[in-house]
Amino acid sequence: MQINGKVHCFFEQSGTFKNEFRKLGYEAFDYDIQNNFGETNFVIDLFAEIEKAYRGGGRSVFDNITSDDLIVAFFPCIYFCEKSMWHFQFSCNNYRKLNNEQKVKKIIEREDSRHSFYKILLEFVGVIEKKKLRMIFENPYTQPHFLTNNFVIPPTIIDKDRSRRGDFRRKPTQYFFFNCEPTNGFTHQQTPGSKILTHDDLRGGIHAGICSEERSMISSDYARNWICDFVLGKRQKEYEEPSLFDFDELGA
Repeated sequence: MQINGKVHCFFEQSGTFKNEFRKLGYEAFDYDIQNNFGETNFVIDLFAEIEKAYRGGGRSVFDNITSDDLIVAFFPCIYFCEKSMWHFQFSCNNYRKLNNEQKVKKIIEREDSRHSFYKILLEFVGVIEKKKLRMIFENPYTQPHFLTNNFVIPPTIIDKDRSRRGDFRRKPTQYFFFNCEPTNGFTHQQTPGSKILTHDDLRGGIHAGICSEERSMISSDYARNWICDFVLGKRQKEYEEPSLFDFDELGA
């Protein structure tokens, strides 16, 4: 993929992907409603910006993004991932002290919240399509996942084991490409001494906000390898290995 403009990392405040794009020579910026890591370039309510752009109610952040740019969006997954699916069942542990009538009320509240998030996500896609912008949208692939069977397109790429590309975790992740195509490759830059984190390692970590700080738990090695493998098609000579790209990772 050729990027002649800037890279806009939506819902990222850790700077992980932004800084790797910058190391590769691109202008890149983080956008999020929080700035707990001191890396957010634009502290902004992206939900409000999406709704404004979709409804045409004045200027929005999208007015400064062109078709030469690339948006990489780490949209909050709190209502789409497998843990959220448990909240739609009577057997959910959080409901153990409630009777079934009370559980129904809780499930309806959960569905209302998911509907709001999904509506904003669809409006986001609508803005991207209207303005002909390039966007890569990320979400977990842990199953069951609401978007697996309920999104406008199937995942373009499923990275089934992020640790193979130098991440701290194996957590499978899906990526949806809009108005652009992925490149295919496998690189493995990894900082010496890094390790795969266990559940116990992650316990007690930072988890404020709506999944936004999850980005801090992705390694810079993974961000670099992901960019080179799927976005730029760039070979990293210093860390090059024989091609191990698994074409089953292509979701489409």
